[in-house]
Amino acid sequence: MSTVTKEEIIDAISHMSVLELSELVKELESRFGITPFAPAAVQVSPEAPTEVEKEEEKTEFDVILTGVGDKKIQVIKEIRAITNLGLKDAKELTDNLPRPIKEKISKQEAEEIKKRLEGVGATIELR
Repeated sequence: MSTVTKEEIIDAISHMSVLELSELVKELESRFGITPFAPAAVQVSPEAPTEVEKEEEKTEFDVILTGVGDKKIQVIKEIRAITNLGLKDAKELTDNLPRPIKEKISKQEAEEIKKRLEGVGATIELR
């Protein structure tokens, strides 16, 4: 009886069709008494919150200006209205991006600011 190497077996399998492979697997399960099983469900530890839970837990947000778009003057005006910055400071803020507009604020306030600034063409990120 000749010995077949692993490489020869792998080579033979690589030339089989999907149907032939399926039949081979069934035959191997039958011959060796192997029963197929479904992978066990992965459980998340209660100590490790999921990404969604991390979002829900977050109570403070930063509003980050990442782009000013075509209407830079309107963006500067809106920033001044939101932050009470002077013209020079508001312009400087828009010239050096990305920059925070407001930090550690509620989600509701952050969403309102984002809506206002995006309304005049700015690009905003909440963190």
